[in-house]
Amino acid sequence: MYSLIGLFSLVFLGPFSVSAQTADSTTPKSYGLTRMTDVSQLPVLDRDMKVKYEGSIDKRGGNADWDWCLYQDHRGEWVIFDVAGAGCIYNMVQHRYLSSEEPIFRFYFDGEEEPRFTIRLSEFGEKYPFTEPQASCYIGPLDNGRGPIRVVRSFVPMPFRNGCRITSSVKLEGAQREKGEGGWGHIVYHSYTSPEGIETFTGKEDYSRLVRQWKQTGSDPGEAASRQIRQPESVLAPGQSLSLARIGECGTVHALRLYIADMKPEWLQNLWIRMKWDNHEKDDVLLPIGCFFGNSLGYNNTRYLLMGTTTDGWFYNYFPMPFWESAEIALENRSEEPVTLGFAEVGVGENRYDRERCGYFRSSDYYPRTHTPGADSPIASIKGTGKMVGAHVTCYAERPHIITCEGDVRVHIDGNRTPQVESDGSESYICYGWGFPTPAEGHPSGGYDGLSDNPWSMTRLCLGDSYPFYSQLDFGIESGESNNQYLEHLGAIFYYGQDKSSLVKSDSVDMAVKKSLKRHGYKAQGDASTESLTACFEGDDDDKEITGTVSRFTGSSTFAVNILPDNRGVRLRRLSDQQQPRQCARVYVDGQEIGVWYLADSNPYKRWIEDEFEIPAELTRGKSELNIRIVPEAREEGSPVSWNEAAYDVFCYTE
Repeated sequence: MYSLIGLFSLVFLGPFSVSAQTADSTTPKSYGLTRMTDVSQLPVLDRDMKVKYEGSIDKRGGNADWDWCLYQDHRGEWVIFDVAGAGCIYNMVQHRYLSSEEPIFRFYFDGEEEPRFTIRLSEFGEKYPFTEPQASCYIGPLDNGRGPIRVVRSFVPMPFRNGCRITSSVKLEGAQREKGEGGWGHIVYHSYTSPEGIETFTGKEDYSRLVRQWKQTGSDPGEAASRQIRQPESVLAPGQSLSLARIGECGTVHALRLYIADMKPEWLQNLWIRMKWDNHEKDDVLLPIGCFFGNSLGYNNTRYLLMGTTTDGWFYNYFPMPFWESAEIALENRSEEPVTLGFAEVGVGENRYDRERCGYFRSSDYYPRTHTPGADSPIASIKGTGKMVGAHVTCYAERPHIITCEGDVRVHIDGNRTPQVESDGSESYICYGWGFPTPAEGHPSGGYDGLSDNPWSMTRLCLGDSYPFYSQLDFGIESGESNNQYLEHLGAIFYYGQDKSSLVKSDSVDMAVKKSLKRHGYKAQGDASTESLTACFEGDDDDKEITGTVSRFTGSSTFAVNILPDNRGVRLRRLSDQQQPRQCARVYVDGQEIGVWYLADSNPYKRWIEDEFEIPAELTRGKSELNIRIVPEAREEGSPVSWNEAAYDVFCYTE
């Protein structure tokens, strides 16, 4: 191996040209299989798209993350997912004791009365298209009597044009194995403003490209680089920096591979990588190599689709990283001993991206090993416009043999006080899902390395289910079941971003403020009433009470809001009481019906929630005011009307 490495030499890199743009405003909507397999589209920033989560979160804020059911339908089936409008499911995880009754999952699309697809729990990993490697089944250990448990995970994309429901034939509740209980899990999906261009899932799609790609994890799944910049064997003295690439032209980094001779685990923290695009004042990436390549401990090999490490010193990262003027990539030795870099290779090719529509590949500021008493560890807080495409978190406890993976990951997007993604434990977030008492587990989209229980180091790649944000994104994780453990976390998130925000607040309506109601001409009709509510939000702030006024009615509410004339669409954010499930209303803008606003979930304990509705640009562009009409309705015949509203915030997309 060393003789081959010694043959590599620095290859001259000529100038790059920008070919025909492939990421302009006419680019078709990227969703489903196309989104999962086309790595080259990762830098393109999303429009008209949001990430959402439905799962079995303890409604009281503890760790009883089961009872995964929204309601029981007229057939007697237990509904675990129910949304209106266009979207695409990207990830599903379900847990069940082997002694429990086996559930049958039925998928209903676009308002259909008969299920389009049916699968048993035991068929995950075997029934097409829920086959390896895009879907799999894992049987966990006995784990001192807590197991064994079956964990199924799926990354099969399931798009839909007009809503989706998923049901279970048995009620997923409880955690007592001897009673046949133990059903919990989650679904991550995207919602879209419009169904244009979307074809609903059939189960007969051709998954061969995805299968080939995921079975070749460790090789570059993207475009082949046209040139390689290779660094021969070098020794980095303590405190020394070494340039891996310095480019003064337009291009795209497609691959970065390293080999470190005589690898020591502590170098994962002490050897740092620095990346800077287009002469930015601040580094776009500045991280220890363990974080950048997805393994901060080095106990086991980790091979994910776009990053990975081996215990003998090989590293790879295949995220596409476009730049338009310059690129600088360097290593820094922050240890107190010399480090031998046996080999480094930077693969670079053409930049075919529209600069206005794409983001720079970046990491959040590195979150050093820290304990945050009584609150989530704030791994990342970023501002601007972009989409999160990966997360890496490492955890240390006070001593070995303490279960440390029960803390929920919580992601707030664009300042929404309700988490848009909230996992039932860190292990469930990476779709492994049953503690960490076994050897390292992994799949192309994520996994973990570590010892039994702790310390552990986990990575989650958001390949299809990226997290778009238009003003900010905040990523945190609990320390234990309810921030009740002394745990030290470290890590960062990866994203494509631009510095400027593209979502601006233009107005707000508050039902507790009479002047606000008068200014906006707010009226509620049909058995209208108001009441004061003092309650909390779900998430890290679930112990902070907020008081507001809730308006309830059965007829309609009308109000006018101010917007920016040069907008590219409008977002309505509603504050409401989520005590009752299945809130539903039709939304009218300037007299035109534009869709159904539907919230199936509920929480009778942490009652405040903020949810959102998108108004397309064709109804808002050029206007300075919108007249909104909200008409509550029963989601289905015989169910009650439960709509309510305490405030609205109005946001305008500016880009």
